[in-house]
Amino acid sequence: MDEGDRPTDGDESADRDERNRSESATAHDGGGGVSDELEDEASDGAGGDAPDTEPEAEQSGEPDRADAHDGASHGADSHDEAPRDGEDIATKAGLGSTRSSDGDPDESFLYRFRHDREGALMWIREMLSSVAVVLLVGLLLFGVSGVWPPMVAVESGSMEPNMQVGDLVFVTEPGRLAPDAAENGVGVVTHEVGQEVDYRTFGSYGSVMIYTPPGRTGSPIIHRARFHVTEGENWYDRADDRYHNAVDCESLANCPAPHDGYITLGDNNGAYDQASGLSPPVRAEWVNGVARVRVPYLGYIRLVATGQVELNEAIARTVGSSLSPASSGFSAAG
Repeated sequence: MDEGDRPTDGDESADRDERNRSESATAHDGGGGVSDELEDEASDGAGGDAPDTEPEAEQSGEPDRADAHDGASHGADSHDEAPRDGEDIATKAGLGSTRSSDGDPDESFLYRFRHDREGALMWIREMLSSVAVVLLVGLLLFGVSGVWPPMVAVESGSMEPNMQVGDLVFVTEPGRLAPDAAENGVGVVTHEVGQEVDYRTFGSYGSVMIYTPPGRTGSPIIHRARFHVTEGENWYDRADDRYHNAVDCESLANCPAPHDGYITLGDNNGAYDQASGLSPPVRAEWVNGVARVRVPYLGYIRLVATGQVELNEAIARTVGSSLSPASSGFSAAG
């Protein structure tokens, strides 16, 4: 072959470019023309000179390397795209889980009930928490006092100044936490015995007890036990004449004593309960409890809630304004 007939580098490059485009198009179409094209290239290579074969081989490797490079680039692109796809999947999964959580009414409601800082659920949660605390305290007090309710509210002024209207008084069941001076089953120390042993509660001698005589339709009575009498006893001589206007036992109500019991008196009253007809001598079984501790003003919550005291009156009394005392009646009354 003459030098003039030998293919030039430019022609070879053009042929290679043409073949590359053809191969790319064929590969893209997924066609079976690749084998025919390769056979043609093999025939051309076999019919050509040896020197031309080696450059072709070398040159033919370049497209392969280029393809490999393109493949690597495509792989890198795929690799770069994978995290984005993964992120999309994770995001979708996250959104799905969020929707699942939102779609679960119970879980969503419970979470909001526990964590809301405003709105209706927050108010309901706070209200229920307050009620639970009050009930818990009440149960603890019940465990100590042994009587329910373990507290009573003073609604009359019969025990002033030692107990005020609106005081909340903690009581214990008869016989519980009884002092040594109480030589009976109800844990009551009378005013008479208290003077002898120097036992004082709520500003004076003796115990203050809560009792309900038979037939009483109002609130229980909270008064101090003055002394104890036995059935048939003439207690006129033991009575303090400041608290009755009788001249002898026959003119004094409940004298002689119809049965065993306590003679009682409100610290602010002018007559014994038995002399005024409020109650016969208080039997032990009529005693609901014994007063132990008072807390000022807290009793107004109950009195206002039951309508026994108006809210403005409770506020006025709490801040020290002088208003007419509440009428007799109770949560423990006189």
